Amino acid sequence: MYSQGLIGAQTATEEDEAFLERFQARIDAEEKIEPTDPMPEGYRRTLIRQIGQHAHSEIVGMLPEGNWITRAPSLRRKAALLAKVQDEGGHGLYLYSAAETLGVSREQMTEELLAGKAKYSSIFNYPTLTWADIGAIGWLVDGAAIMNQIPLCRCSYGPYSRAMIRVCKEESFHQRQGYEIMMTLARGSDEQKELAQDALNRWWWPSLMMFGPHDADSQHGDQSMKWKIKRFTNDELRQRFVNATVPQAEFIGLTVPDPELKWNEEKQGYDFGPIDWDEFWRVVKGKGPMNRERLEARRKAYADGEWVREAANAHAAKRKARAEASKIAAE
Repeated sequence: MYSQGLIGAQTATEEDEAFLERFQARIDAEEKIEPTDPMPEGYRRTLIRQIGQHAHSEIVGMLPEGNWITRAPSLRRKAALLAKVQDEGGHGLYLYSAAETLGVSREQMTEELLAGKAKYSSIFNYPTLTWADIGAIGWLVDGAAIMNQIPLCRCSYGPYSRAMIRVCKEESFHQRQGYEIMMTLARGSDEQKELAQDALNRWWWPSLMMFGPHDADSQHGDQSMKWKIKRFTNDELRQRFVNATVPQAEFIGLTVPDPELKWNEEKQGYDFGPIDWDEFWRVVKGKGPMNRERLEARRKAYADGEWVREAANAHAAKRKARAEASKIAAE
């Protein structure tokens, strides 16, 4: 999912070879790089881009599900979905905080998102048409996210890897929640099963796109893996996702919408059909079904929250002035 954050990353760096060799030796020794440690500028820029776009994805990812909270079919479903959406907001908070340790402000990252300069995962530019879509997002989208995120718990940058430990625990719960929704629908009435199958049909291919372009088309994979910002290639993670998810679909009686899908005994994995990369790049470049609506929603939320930020800043300034006055009085 967040391999997409590396698209367009500027990994070039200008430090001398001796410095780069010492830095790479730390990476190879599995040492964590901390915010106060010297690091190549290309490493810092790449991390800011990936973590920032990861954070944006968590925040924008609240939107497709948020509009179903009031329409969920039961109080139990409403409460579970509300908790999930709150979790996603928390994930964004952890990740913005991790990115700030690299010297970029949250305000700057937000402004880049609202201006269209920074991206977020392409998957969140698809609409949620039915309640079954909420199940498909939990099962497929969060399932794909977990495949991407578990290796990040061991990435080379300390604040990012530590944030991902909690994120992955919560995402695992989200995935089980979504699968349980799909299982309930698939084992319900004919109409309910049809809703579940339709959601799987629409979300399957966008979920495979979440892992980013094929390895042969990825410009920054080698350097990112060398720095251990990522530990597996896009195609490796995509294959793991397919191998894990197809048996789950079969278990609940749904059909993966790929006529070329078949088990390959030699590689002990599934072969699957070609991905529509033209669609992927259209969505990434802002021409997806919901690109405009998603950004408009974020811009509105940012504008509506201006008074809260102003009040918080005023309160902080007031507390600081009081503390300074008390310090002077004590002296």
